[in-house]
Amino acid sequence: MKNKENKKLRVAFPHMGTIYVAWEKALNAIGVEAYVPPYTSKKTLSLGTKNSPEAICLPYKLILGNFIEAIEGGADYVSMIASPGICRLGEYGRNIAEVLVEMGYKTNYIELNLYDGFKGMFDYLKRISGCKNYFTIMNAIYLAVRTVFAIDELQSFLSYHRAREIHKGDSEKAFNKALQNLRKAKNAKELSKELKKGLKEISNVEIDKNKDVLYVDLTGEIYIVNDEFSNQNMERELGAMGVQVRRSLTVSSFLKDAIIPKIFKKGETHLERAYRLAKPYLMRDIGGDSLECISDVLYAKERNIDGLIHVSPFTCMPEIMTQNIFPKMREDTNLPILTLIMDEQTGRAGYITRLEAFVDLMRRKKMKTKISKTKEQEKSLQKV
Repeated sequence: MKNKENKKLRVAFPHMGTIYVAWEKALNAIGVEAYVPPYTSKKTLSLGTKNSPEAICLPYKLILGNFIEAIEGGADYVSMIASPGICRLGEYGRNIAEVLVEMGYKTNYIELNLYDGFKGMFDYLKRISGCKNYFTIMNAIYLAVRTVFAIDELQSFLSYHRAREIHKGDSEKAFNKALQNLRKAKNAKELSKELKKGLKEISNVEIDKNKDVLYVDLTGEIYIVNDEFSNQNMERELGAMGVQVRRSLTVSSFLKDAIIPKIFKKGETHLERAYRLAKPYLMRDIGGDSLECISDVLYAKERNIDGLIHVSPFTCMPEIMTQNIFPKMREDTNLPILTLIMDEQTGRAGYITRLEAFVDLMRRKKMKTKISKTKEQEKSLQKV
């Protein structure tokens, strides 16, 4: 679609980790110019906080800040995902659109309802571009979905190597290089090629394969889990401490539940597992990602993970409810759980101290378990 000056429309979207790469590919594939706003910074947070209700959560403030920077950068449209059900996210888009009008901005606002599956994505791309070619739109969707899965695969590979790397920062440099190469891929074939190159690039990083690492699952509100600025680069900090982090909530797992048809899904999805595992503690969905977070504790226990970290934005009611269930779960599973609440006031020093203390707790627990098993084996040998 073009504007009156016969120029491509510039469509912007909020940041949430690396999701901008997939957004960019989908929009560019249908002839719309994807405008990527400056990556989230303290300036972004300041702009969003200044124009937001005091008690609103951190993702809202950051999304608003992203939009303000995008509009001032020349975006014609700002866009975000809508959410149904019992979560305030469903109201964010309408509220943000009203705030932008009150601030004097005339940029258009458009929502994408991913919970309508492929139809929601298709209708959104058709509306934003004016494109009526079915195959062009489906190709854009396919490319975006493939990009999300490729990035999550790279992210998982990064986590393994970052916890074991000899020279701090090498794995992340290789990942960032691979990510930028993925952005340049124009079709699925090029995307697959760049993914293989990226995985090889990260695998070339010198690591200590015999290093005794800890394994931690990261769960919580999906925006905070996947956005490095929001969680203050938690995975990088933990990796430097010798911890391999697995995100329980990823964009690819969200897509499996939201838009990918059942016939194309392999195995149990995150949401299906949530309904299966969470029932002893939570009988129904209470909004946000609470059901998934409860099940993630039990899933971590099943796999003998060393600990679980739960991150959430301040004032997020579903996650507050989740945190109130955790004490009983700690007692039942004997799994170390750290809860961290993030907002614009979260100080880095105290935050790092809590991570270090949690890692120390897991190491001591792991060592204690190892000693206990050794003693049991010695007793068994004495009986023989």
